[in-house]
Amino acid sequence: MDHFPPHYFFDLSSYQHAALFEKCIHVWDSLKNIENYLSALSLGSIAVDIPQGAFLVNPHLITISKGTVVEPGAYIKGPCYIGENCTIRHGAYIRGNFIAGKDCVIGHDTEIKQAIFLDGAQAPHFAYVGDSILGNRVNLGAGTKCANLKLDHRPITVEAETHRIDTHLRKFGAIFGDETQIGCNVVTHPGTLFGKQVFCYPCLSVGGFIPSQSIVKNEQHLVIKPRAKFER
Repeated sequence: MDHFPPHYFFDLSSYQHAALFEKCIHVWDSLKNIENYLSALSLGSIAVDIPQGAFLVNPHLITISKGTVVEPGAYIKGPCYIGENCTIRHGAYIRGNFIAGKDCVIGHDTEIKQAIFLDGAQAPHFAYVGDSILGNRVNLGAGTKCANLKLDHRPITVEAETHRIDTHLRKFGAIFGDETQIGCNVVTHPGTLFGKQVFCYPCLSVGGFIPSQSIVKNEQHLVIKPRAKFER
């Protein structure tokens, strides 16, 4: 692929915030739209009870839609928009500039910033999701980490078929296409792109572009054999 349009990764036909992706040549361009998109919304509508022990910072910049459950111990900083029937679990840390569709899960010890979740996206356990997009019904296994900054702090590039594309982003985590499933303890390199319906096995370090309907796994085999006896 010489470019990576949003429709390759996501079905946006029923997504409430599909306008984020309009006129985006490359899917990551939508990350640049988050702040302006949120600033144009009428935020500050909290349609659910917030329990004691949950922390809302800048509540006038936070919208939480009906049916969503916020557990004690969650930390939510605006601006952000959280859709209907989501779950924000104890220990979730939302750092702002976050947009979630409906039926999403942000779990215990999961940290989110500058991110977009489409409907049914889940980061339920011990994840870091920065400058990233989760498509419809994506699930991140426990311990998934989306690295979003190169060691040399240079802008992130993406490998196309014939050339490299400069994203003009210093911070860019990963794109997860619809129904992609990520195993536990996966680390993605800055600027990683997963197409739709990718299965990624646990405990891998993954980068680059993974086409839709792929399986990502390590062919290394675990060897177990008897050890020699020894004297203490």
